[in-house]
Amino acid sequence: MIMIVVGTRPEIIKMASVVDACRRLGVNYEIVSAAQHYDWEMSGQLMEELSLGKPDRRLPVGSGTQAVQTSKAMIRLEKVILEDNPDAVLVEGDTNTVLAGALASVKLHVPVCHVEAGLRSYDLRMPEEHNRRIVDHVSSLLFAPTSHAARILRGERVWGRTFVTGNTVIDACLKFMKVAIVKSSILNQVKFDRFALATFHRAENVDDASTLSTLVKVLTRCPVPVVFPVHPRTMHGLTSSGLLGKLKGSKNVQLLPPVGYFDLLNLMHKCTFVLTDSGGIQEEATAPNIRKFVFVLRRRTDRPESVQAGFASLVGAEDDETILRAVKSFGNPKKVLEGKSPYGDGRAGLRIVRILKKALSHNALKHDIWKAQPF
Repeated sequence: MIMIVVGTRPEIIKMASVVDACRRLGVNYEIVSAAQHYDWEMSGQLMEELSLGKPDRRLPVGSGTQAVQTSKAMIRLEKVILEDNPDAVLVEGDTNTVLAGALASVKLHVPVCHVEAGLRSYDLRMPEEHNRRIVDHVSSLLFAPTSHAARILRGERVWGRTFVTGNTVIDACLKFMKVAIVKSSILNQVKFDRFALATFHRAENVDDASTLSTLVKVLTRCPVPVVFPVHPRTMHGLTSSGLLGKLKGSKNVQLLPPVGYFDLLNLMHKCTFVLTDSGGIQEEATAPNIRKFVFVLRRRTDRPESVQAGFASLVGAEDDETILRAVKSFGNPKKVLEGKSPYGDGRAGLRIVRILKKALSHNALKHDIWKAQPF
């Protein structure tokens, strides 16, 4: 049995096609939710929308410091792993839940399989960078979304076996876009005919008042009106820094509360371009049914493939003039976005589960024979 551990909304979205592939290929699994995003909108409701049903186990971890959140998740996941005795634990991404699941598993001698392995930003301000490096080096199977990510893993000489599978987020975009367009009514709320979509929530951007002030200037002066769903962490930063009033008073910006997955897909589908610090959106924007250019509000990105393929540009978050110059020089999007998505063809979930099934049938995940017995 495979234990699929999820903790945040992006993890649920990116594991959806893996769960679907388990059902199609007859692989026994259970879903354990650590509920790192602890409200219903960001976890339970999303699982129902994606036809995943309710998690088999729910271990609400909630908020807290990095250490508190990780340790609580690790303790609770250890108990479940001991009780359910899975053949392997499957984690996705780089959150505290992912780190907790990986550490709890390997300390109980249960193989870890990492979906979206090999991403690196080399920006140590990001807690995600610490998490994914550790998880990659304790994993038995590493599912790299691109050949670039696989080269990183091989360069670091990870002990597990690496496979290039594509990114499961493309699977999700291709499967759920039509559903999103039908079910989401978010566009009825948007007051602009043509708009840019903005999202940012990373600590290095929203916890620093100076950086946040720069981003507020970008939104209010953007040459295209901006629709801005505000993440709770961002709202806290805007409120505490006294910047919220500037956005509310701007005719160029429409603030929205946090939006669900289907609403976000609909906004990406309709927008002219995206301003974001999100890693997942950098990937989603390359999907064949979205194909939108992204201005990445970060110094470095863990998705350089998007930049190399012509779907994104790194503009930082410290200088509003630099960002606005880049936005104003944005050309014809159809001409810019001629290439294919670097993140695969929408069949990553099937590839991952086929590899898992073969590994389980060959008993190849046993640590004592891992190097000796290929499959």
